[in-house]
Amino acid sequence: MSMVDLIRARSLVAFFMAAFGVSLVALLVIGLPSLEPAAQRWEVKPLICFPFMVISVGLAGVGLTALIDGKPAARRLLGGVRACRLPVRYYAALLLPPAAILAALCLLWLLVSPVFKPNWFPIGILAGLLAGFSEELGWSGFAYPRMQTRFGTWRAAIVLGLLWALWHLPIVDSLGVAHPHGPAWPFFYLAFALVLVSLRLLITWVYTRSGSLLLAQLMHASSTGFLVVLGASHVSAWQEAGWYGLYGALLGLAAVTVVLSARFRLSPGHATVPPARQTPSTASPQLVSAGRE
Repeated sequence: MSMVDLIRARSLVAFFMAAFGVSLVALLVIGLPSLEPAAQRWEVKPLICFPFMVISVGLAGVGLTALIDGKPAARRLLGGVRACRLPVRYYAALLLPPAAILAALCLLWLLVSPVFKPNWFPIGILAGLLAGFSEELGWSGFAYPRMQTRFGTWRAAIVLGLLWALWHLPIVDSLGVAHPHGPAWPFFYLAFALVLVSLRLLITWVYTRSGSLLLAQLMHASSTGFLVVLGASHVSAWQEAGWYGLYGALLGLAAVTVVLSARFRLSPGHATVPPARQTPSTASPQLVSAGRE
């Protein structure tokens, strides 16, 4: 069996090896987080590694699609990054992450401490757009349809969300404003993982309901971007772990609500991305019609 045949037979393994290979390199460059208290400081290494990590996931998704299904399939994957006519509620769903962020921060601001006052840093949305548009070519465009055929719609989303959280391990301690997090790092990481699993459920919801890769990318960008735009800028490490946890809980509540709604409203074969193992001419997620609402 040639290497290409092996990759085709183990496409998910090949994708995650590529994605986590870059993540492992980043971990070796940055190092494991210290649980010892340390002065707050900005690190250059994570800022350099972050764009390489997110872009590598997109490149892996597009490259493996071209290798396995052919260049036309890769062009269709890239062509999914375009606006399409969908009901307004799909675009309104993109407001869920900033609404949950504001709700978490405002509750803590009013009830706990003024340090939780939401910030306003508009240029932060650029980080969200980079992450959303690059990563979802891999996570949603390549990995999720193949995982869905094995695990089902929502189980695949949860598994992918957990793997997504693990993939972030090298840079988690450099997210937010209160880094390094020191003793609070395990709690911050768990809160961050809760955010990602909840967000992955919402991304899966808009993706399987609409068939639009662009919506999946924008949902990702909405959470990542508004965490930077609105995140409280003067919190301690423990406070940051706390408000991320509350945000994750609120986002999780929204995700559970839409998942339960989808399960009651849809037949098992309705909320699906077309199987990745179909021929390239029928594998495009765009074949899921919003008109079937």
